[in-house]
Amino acid sequence: MSLKFAAVHLLVGLLLAQLVHRWSTSTEPETQYIDGIDASMYLPGTPKPVRAAFVVLVRNSELVGMKRAMRQIEDRFNRKFNYPYVFLNDVPFTEEFMAETTAMTSANVTYGLIPHEHWSYPEWINQTYAGECRENMEKQGVFYARSESYRHMCRFNSGFFFRHPLLDDMDYYWRIEPDVEYSCDIAYDPFLFMHRKNIKYGYTIALHEYPETIPTLWSSVKEFIAANPEFVHHPAGYAWLSDDGGATYNGCHFWSNFEIGALSFFRSPEYLAYFDHLDRAGGFFYERWGDAPVHAIAAALLLRKEEVHYFEDIGYYHNPWTNCPLGPEARMRCHCDPAKSAVHHYWASCTRDWLKLPDTNASMIAESVADDIKASAASE
Repeated sequence: MSLKFAAVHLLVGLLLAQLVHRWSTSTEPETQYIDGIDASMYLPGTPKPVRAAFVVLVRNSELVGMKRAMRQIEDRFNRKFNYPYVFLNDVPFTEEFMAETTAMTSANVTYGLIPHEHWSYPEWINQTYAGECRENMEKQGVFYARSESYRHMCRFNSGFFFRHPLLDDMDYYWRIEPDVEYSCDIAYDPFLFMHRKNIKYGYTIALHEYPETIPTLWSSVKEFIAANPEFVHHPAGYAWLSDDGGATYNGCHFWSNFEIGALSFFRSPEYLAYFDHLDRAGGFFYERWGDAPVHAIAAALLLRKEEVHYFEDIGYYHNPWTNCPLGPEARMRCHCDPAKSAVHHYWASCTRDWLKLPDTNASMIAESVADDIKASAASE
């Protein structure tokens, strides 16, 4: 009997040991990974894999639309990634705005005031003449023809947002505006994707600009390129920007209300010289140059093609245009209608036209067009 008892006792001990082992191993938390990165790095308050932030230029009066946009980006992406927000305004934010936007996210939120010199007329602008130009544009029916604040906004986004002290420690930004919508779950980190692929600029929609807002922009660009031909790293970009060998600008631009970019591009000597040339030309105030064509022309010419990325998989809506992924797998994570995506419309044909361009420096035609444009600009 003692042998049988000993055997039973041993068997019970072994079973108990096995149960304890299973319990202990099953309760140990498993490390979760996102794109090969420990998911704990995305917890609120922790340093992220990439130094990046959402950058938002917004007015206090746009609080409701801003909260709507934040709810979209939080639900679709940031509740899992917790990248910080940087809000910028040309006047101080109200306590109400700060309290209610902070409550929308677990991520860090900061609020910055734009320096006066970044949101005012530079000394070389004739404000009387600028006012006359606004009146003439209003007679032509140009959108935002009389708005001075709109022009300050475009100039700020073109040449100053990346200089704000709150972005000094950032390497990438994701621009968000009030009332935009994100229609697809984003399960990966676009910042990390850009960092790993050495991408400097990302877009979802590319359109044709209204020509009456930028009558002399292209001639100013050609003057700059003629003086700095070594800055052009993507000659094929001319074929995207011009339909007549560089004589005129076709208006193709990346719609900048959505853009993800490397701040190093805008802080580069090439871009700073480019912006300074355009700023001195006065078109931000004498015409109505938008930051979208200013950014796009720079990205198309000063960057290599592989440094510009179409985020086809990000569902995005800004009235009246939408980008909706076309692949069947997108229907599992998106609620947008692929048939209504901007890529099907002529006005947004620039979106797909960019993808048709040859790789960097791969086209003899592109080199020839680049030479023609430089010669044309030099003779003007």
